[in-house]
Amino acid sequence: MTADLALSDFLHFFRSWVSHPLRVAAVTPSGNPLARLMTQEIAPIDGPIIELGPGTGVFTRALLSRGVSEADLTLVEFGPEFIEGLRSRFPQAHVLQMDAARLGKAGVFEGQPVGAVVSGLPLLSMSPRKVTAILAGSFAYMRPGGSFYQFTYGPRCPVPRPILDRLGLKATHIGGTMRNLPPAAVYRISRRKPLELSRNGSKPDG
Repeated sequence: MTADLALSDFLHFFRSWVSHPLRVAAVTPSGNPLARLMTQEIAPIDGPIIELGPGTGVFTRALLSRGVSEADLTLVEFGPEFIEGLRSRFPQAHVLQMDAARLGKAGVFEGQPVGAVVSGLPLLSMSPRKVTAILAGSFAYMRPGGSFYQFTYGPRCPVPRPILDRLGLKATHIGGTMRNLPPAAVYRISRRKPLELSRNGSKPDG
């Protein structure tokens, strides 16, 4: 990304944050170190892939650099101020303007299930009901072994343990970076194995 483009993205993101601080949550777009951490486990074979809350496309570019086909990406963005830029920068991707909490009812995929969901959503600012709907909708499209990747600025997984338990999911901390403003951690959320569901002593993160 050029310096001019980076500055343009920063100003665009900052204006969006000023207008909608709860929806955007961060003052600046995520940095490249966080984008690499978020996408480090994803390979082209994992496509198709859903990205929630792509904003200016930082994670989208990281996915493309991992070799994921642009045509395998579905970008779900609620903010109308980001839609035109996403469609211009990623013309082969499927860009949807919608609330990610409606994902499960939207019929986005009728064929091959997805191998990963990458989320840039501010889950900590959302209600438990909305977080539950986002995760349930995402895993409704997920093939066996697929994962949901979420970053957070908080000290623990942004999905509360009761929600994970209710949906039969587990959260694993896969890394963090201080080279982001603010510093961030990344979690992989995946389905529990049957043995884990029946074992009270299991200790997934969250």
